Amino acid sequence: MTILDKIIAFKKKEIAKIKAEVPLKKLVESPSFARQTISLKQSLLEVGSTGIIAEYKRQSPSKGIINDKATIAEVTNGYLDANVSAQSILTDTSFFGGTMADLMEARVINQKKPILRKDFIIDGFQIVEAKAIGADVILLIASCLTSEELKNYGNLAKDLGMEVLYEVHSQLDLDKINDLDNKIIGINNRDLNTFEVNLEHSIKLANQIPNSSIKVSESGISDPRIITGLKEYGFQGFLIGENFMKNENPGESCQDFISQIR
Repeated sequence: MTILDKIIAFKKKEIAKIKAEVPLKKLVESPSFARQTISLKQSLLEVGSTGIIAEYKRQSPSKGIINDKATIAEVTNGYLDANVSAQSILTDTSFFGGTMADLMEARVINQKKPILRKDFIIDGFQIVEAKAIGADVILLIASCLTSEELKNYGNLAKDLGMEVLYEVHSQLDLDKINDLDNKIIGINNRDLNTFEVNLEHSIKLANQIPNSSIKVSESGISDPRIITGLKEYGFQGFLIGENFMKNENPGESCQDFISQIR
């Protein structure tokens, strides 16, 4: 059983429990549910955009504790000062040490930039939940979902006024996505089964994605020069977490990184 298999098996039990306890009606009635979402697509495409989607991540299954000292408030303010294009927040508790409260707290501070709810979405309930806690964008991981689920969950998010970052790691994942046009597609350089990182994944799959879509490179980006190289392959978004979070002051680290992008 791979790490991903374990996460998904656990997530199924976790969602079943939450669904039994929290009525959908309660989510729809939450104050954040009616708010106007902020577009990730627009934020990545606007003139002068840094393209950086900076992540708040306390821990991971492969690295253990990355940073359990920096608070969500400190990091959110730091990322905003660095002029990131968007913020990504892990809400998985068991494997990544995140919470939905993290995202809700960040939303109060961050009123200008889109927030991605980073989690393993396997049920439509989680998409409604994402809107209720103040997320603008959800992550749909192709290797965890069927082609039908990707389509249905994508439509649900759209109906709720949210955007989707479709995450792929292989050609097989890419083939699962119905109509690649005008989507935000993230290529994860980390193999979710082995958690090994290889930047060649972004470059190899980039040509298979139409120019009408926004290409995002995820994981393993540790040097501003990598951004310059990836831009040549048409990438407009760069999801970075660990590289910032492993420092005492992630916001400062992010600002320093962005200042070096040429």
